[in-house]
Amino acid sequence: MTQKKYLKESIKVGDKELIVETGKVAKQADGSVVIRYGDTILLVTAVSARIAKEGLDFFPLTVEYRESSYAAGRIPGNYFRREGRPSEKEVLTCRLIDRPVRPLFADGYRFETQVVGSVISSDTDNDPDVIAITGASMALYLSDIPFENPLAGLRIGLIDGKYIVNPTYDQRRESVLNLIVAGTEEAIVMVEAEAQEVAESIVVEALMLAHKEIKRLCLWQKELGKALKIEKRKFASPQLDEKLTTDIEAAYGDKLRAALDTTGKDKLSSYSAIDALKKEVVDSYPDDNPETRQMAGKVFGHLKEKIFREDMLGKRRRPDGRKFSEIRPITCEVGWLPRVHGSALFTRGETQAIVTTTLGTKMDEQFMDDIEKGEVRRRFLLHYNFPPYSVGETGRFGGSSRREIGHGNLARRAIESILPDEGDFPYTLRIVSEITESNGSSSMATVCGGCLSLMEAGVPIKRAVAGVAMGLVMEGNRYAILSDIAGAEDHYGDMDFKVTGTTEGITALQMDIKVAGINAMILQEALEQARKGRLHILEIMEKAIAQPREDISPFAPRIITLMIHPDKIRDVIGPGGKMIRSITEETGAKIDISDDGTVLIATADGEAAQQAVARIKSLTAEAEIGETYLGTVSRIVDFGAFVEILPGLDGLLHISEISDRRVRDVRDELKEGQQIMVKCIGKEGNKVKLSRKALLPKEESKTATEGEN
Repeated sequence: MTQKKYLKESIKVGDKELIVETGKVAKQADGSVVIRYGDTILLVTAVSARIAKEGLDFFPLTVEYRESSYAAGRIPGNYFRREGRPSEKEVLTCRLIDRPVRPLFADGYRFETQVVGSVISSDTDNDPDVIAITGASMALYLSDIPFENPLAGLRIGLIDGKYIVNPTYDQRRESVLNLIVAGTEEAIVMVEAEAQEVAESIVVEALMLAHKEIKRLCLWQKELGKALKIEKRKFASPQLDEKLTTDIEAAYGDKLRAALDTTGKDKLSSYSAIDALKKEVVDSYPDDNPETRQMAGKVFGHLKEKIFREDMLGKRRRPDGRKFSEIRPITCEVGWLPRVHGSALFTRGETQAIVTTTLGTKMDEQFMDDIEKGEVRRRFLLHYNFPPYSVGETGRFGGSSRREIGHGNLARRAIESILPDEGDFPYTLRIVSEITESNGSSSMATVCGGCLSLMEAGVPIKRAVAGVAMGLVMEGNRYAILSDIAGAEDHYGDMDFKVTGTTEGITALQMDIKVAGINAMILQEALEQARKGRLHILEIMEKAIAQPREDISPFAPRIITLMIHPDKIRDVIGPGGKMIRSITEETGAKIDISDDGTVLIATADGEAAQQAVARIKSLTAEAEIGETYLGTVSRIVDFGAFVEILPGLDGLLHISEISDRRVRDVRDELKEGQQIMVKCIGKEGNKVKLSRKALLPKEESKTATEGEN
């Protein structure tokens, strides 16, 4: 191991310095940096094996990212009091790093590579995720790993019409746009965004601003590389055999073009024809020449992509014969499942999702450890499941994959901004999307189906949301923008661009780009074509259900909201929770009490709900000055009597307020257990003053009237 040269430099990003230090920590890794922004610090390392893995047809890259609780001065809140499996945020950040880094390695690189990002200090202002993207690039670029083109990550916010570079957590809560961009000096390569119905033109402006800042960071990394005099390992991408390529194209080109044509065919039939043709190509070479047979398989794959791109850019034709802006046939059904609170079956071409909405109470909120706030609650959950049968395959069922978590998060961000406020609709919401068929953008089917199921469940959303997956094929000055891409178009295209939104604007965006040269004009054109596709889908969805149902499902819990004085919370809960448990057991209702005195009573049984309301009101009722009560004398003392006017609430009836004549002994007028009418004449803190004398004229008048009758 050679001695690593020490270096520490900084550059201004937004309103803070981004500081990087290398050659001090984790020196046995091929590359390592300590990167700091504010008081948020990450250690990012990179290691790449020096012997290639044989027999692989993919790049064996793994990315790990961890946010340790100690970084924020906390102990984990789980039972084991240590970090467990990666949280959703950690998985999503792994994807944020992997997606832009992976395409920048040379084709054919088969050396196992691992990038590890560890948050070792966390402030309450700066999210480590975008810092981790830049840190991963620096760990790779400032090493001998053949990673030749640095990249950087940046977040853009928008508050009161002003763009903010790397907004803080607090600023993000005010921002109508949360845009994460990763890119190289030449191009944007990855985008993630959530927005509150933002216009397409604003998104393009934000992307251009982000790329301007990213260019600075990439040039800075190149300067650091020169200062460290980094020498990269030698690697050359394997080349195809030219003669073999010419021979296979001449013999099988037309057959392959016919197999790739999916007009009037389903995906599996096309795939089967392509696989059979590949076997025919490979089998045309003798068994005793495995290298030639292996090369023939690679040439076949290259030829598939070449034909696809030639047909797209030269003949202006998609594999299934659709126009570039055409959306596949869509059918929507709601109320498809009888017992769930809301359901939809959304089918677009060969992509289909069963999507359900379940309404829960505050007790159903998800508790999560968060590096910024510690323990946080999430009211809206969206879970995406992609079983192997959806693509005609077998496979293991286990925990959620990174892909499932990523697609579910995209759909959740797409829908979240149109949900009603908790104060107006105090339910916990869970959407589950079961993908039953897949040939292109099941995440967008999840968005559409999720919105339909919410409306069918009676959730008063602001507007409907739809999503469409866009693609791009580009060579030189020629390009084709594709709406509603299918699987092959995603695989062989140069851009996967998912856009969700309402009739008013964008709510979420996810983009991965494989080529340089995507300019603002092409982005604007792609977004406009996506907008038209989105409006087309929204029109079809509206025919299935135009507005949220006026009432929620009879199988969903009804939630009644009460407000009590915070001082009364202890009365409802009771010693050790005894009182609230008894109410729950007697009525079957779920009861949740917030610190501000908000009481949520949830049950599908209306009578049980009213019983619970009555019990809580009786426990929390307060005397009001001027009101009359039928009370029970609970205790007699020399200076008066204590009268229970409400359950658990006694007021003092002073001896002077018992009668309009002088009372020598209270016991001459009252007895314990006697019921009397009293009036509340004053309150001092928790003390209630009562009067019987104030009601006597009315009682005497009533008695006189009865005597005359």
